[in-house]
Amino acid sequence: MSDLSPSDAAKLAAARAAVALVQDGMALGLGTGSTASIMVRELAIRAQAEGLVLRCAATSKATADLAESLGLPVEGLDAIGHLDLTIDGADELDPDLNLIKGGGGAHLREKIVAASSDRMVVIADPGKVVEQLGAFHLPVEVIPFGWETTRDRITAALDGLDLDGRPILLRMRDGAPFVTDEGNHILDLALEAIPDPLTLNRALNAIPGVVENGLFIGLCDLALIGQPDGSVVELAVFREDEAEDET
Repeated sequence: MSDLSPSDAAKLAAARAAVALVQDGMALGLGTGSTASIMVRELAIRAQAEGLVLRCAATSKATADLAESLGLPVEGLDAIGHLDLTIDGADELDPDLNLIKGGGGAHLREKIVAASSDRMVVIADPGKVVEQLGAFHLPVEVIPFGWETTRDRITAALDGLDLDGRPILLRMRDGAPFVTDEGNHILDLALEAIPDPLTLNRALNAIPGVVENGLFIGLCDLALIGQPDGSVVELAVFREDEAEDET
């Protein structure tokens, strides 16, 4: 890893640690983003070397195209139904393993896939770990119809949560509104800090026109934080539902 930048070396370490969790016969969710792309490449190498039989659901067209080009089998989520493990990146993660995702615009599919999995493992470099979410813009996917009205309702919701005055930006690409794989737009909320992610998540998703937001609450079970020297730090949280399963 000596030829890699410190950030890329950390991403590779995290990706390899996550791929090591994969077992033959698993149904996997494949994430989207720069770190997830490294993971898909490492997974393809291991699958070919060991003859692993896998079923994979991709969280974006870009990930599906990459996986298929590397020989990994990709199916629709409905064809698989239930996933054993999803491996994905994050734009931010806090000490409770709450996440902000959606920098690549795939958070809607990413959340559906994660929620369909027994376990979600997040891979990241140290720069993604924060004490409080919000420095990274929070993506909110909205349908194009009436998106400005939806934006106004988001503004009102933020005002009610003492997050007034925060800019809401329509994501653009090549001079036109960015379009997700589902044909929607994205509003990026420049919140600076999110004191109560759970309440904000509920408030945003209650607004007509909002399809989904980039807050992932209680979905991540384990975070593998790669380090530039190739080591990996594991972050995990103990959830009440896990305690109930053990009794």
